[in-house]
Amino acid sequence: SAQVNKPVRERQEQSMTVAEVIKKMVEYSKGDLHDINHFMKVYAYAKTIAEGENLSPEQQKLVEVTAVVHDIACPLCREKYGNTSGKHQEEESAPLVAEFFKDVPAGELDVERITWLVTHHHTYTNVEGMDYQILLEADFLVNAGESEYSKQAIENFCRKVFRTEAGTHLLKSMFPEKE
Repeated sequence: SAQVNKPVRERQEQSMTVAEVIKKMVEYSKGDLHDINHFMKVYAYAKTIAEGENLSPEQQKLVEVTAVVHDIACPLCREKYGNTSGKHQEEESAPLVAEFFKDVPAGELDVERITWLVTHHHTYTNVEGMDYQILLEADFLVNAGESEYSKQAIENFCRKVFRTEAGTHLLKSMFPEKE
């Protein structure tokens, strides 16, 4: 495509890159290495799963950007509630996502979809859209390791929530059956 031959600088002026979103989210995290490491791991798994599921370039970018900002409400929730429960994150995220992307030109990123995904990333029922599925799976892969979920919890989640071939393969490889 013509896009490939354009200088990198010119391409970046047209669209906020995933790298720019990551840089902005690292700044937003104010040195909280747990939060930064968490969203970077979720981003890596989401990118890997999305590539395995052959998403369009637009969907791929949407998944990656959403993975980076999915826990945007955690600092506020810690301050306001003393915890980062999924329910609180979902309730508090929308205005934070809007503020985070306020300088992004209209139509450049589907901020409405990103907001919806972030405000539902702890809801495991009525999962519609590959972007939603991938975000749930990537976040679970990281949470299962960070929180040392039981073998039973992992098996249940795998059976009830995981749908992608790439995500299921990662889960089974990361948490192999222990005989």
